[in-house]
Amino acid sequence: MSYLQFTISLKPYAPYDEIIIAQLAEWGFESFTQEEPLLNAYIPEAEFTETMAQQLDSLMEDFEAIQTIDQKKLPKENWNQQWESNFEPIPISDFCYIRAPFHEAKNAFKFELIIEPKMSFGTGHHQTTQLMVELLSAEQLKGKNILDMGAGTGILGILADRMGAKVVDAIDIEEWAYENMIENAERNQCKAFNAYHGGIEVLQGLDHNYDLVIANINKNILFEQLDKYRSKLKAGGALFLSGFFETDQAEFEDYAKQNGLKIAKALVKDDWTALKLV
Repeated sequence: MSYLQFTISLKPYAPYDEIIIAQLAEWGFESFTQEEPLLNAYIPEAEFTETMAQQLDSLMEDFEAIQTIDQKKLPKENWNQQWESNFEPIPISDFCYIRAPFHEAKNAFKFELIIEPKMSFGTGHHQTTQLMVELLSAEQLKGKNILDMGAGTGILGILADRMGAKVVDAIDIEEWAYENMIENAERNQCKAFNAYHGGIEVLQGLDHNYDLVIANINKNILFEQLDKYRSKLKAGGALFLSGFFETDQAEFEDYAKQNGLKIAKALVKDDWTALKLV
């Protein structure tokens, strides 16, 4: 699969970089790399539409800070090289250290995850992944059943496995993400990690329920699928949700109230939000 890379030159850079990332993420752009004054945004070529092209034109009109937007096609092998050149290790307090295979190991953390991202979302760099790791750090997962929807690299499910989960089912609709999370699970010597290729239909075909459902996707998909996640929860189970902004929290709170749930915890980082619903 080929990706498109859009390089956006900004002046001034902050705070427009985060504002534009938020907007592009809403439109379906999957990943971003930042090196001031440039912001790179990536989207599968097959998913880039004429409407998106028009939206990018409007973006330049709306933000005087945008100097230029340059587009180029990025073949798969170059995409991987791009990630390696921008991938730095991520420490999350003293709980978790996320690194690529080509980085030096660290022993000062409770868990060290070795993640080679390739084309998959979930390197630990994005705020939503970090927030989900923070939510997991407060949980006792030993002996529990965990579902990771939209697993990407498998990073969150792999962490759950390392935390002692009994079953970890990780599902992603993209074949390259499915293949990537299998590799990463093997790399981290997972014992309970099961990778599945597909969408919500895969979940409906699994015959067991979960103590915890993790879904770091985006608001629209979450609302489409929330009822199905909830239907697979054990009594007393929890939903960990992220991939949306603090301004969206009220909608999830309304959903929780309508379905006998409540927001037990909310974390925010750079306007991105992660929620624990119980």
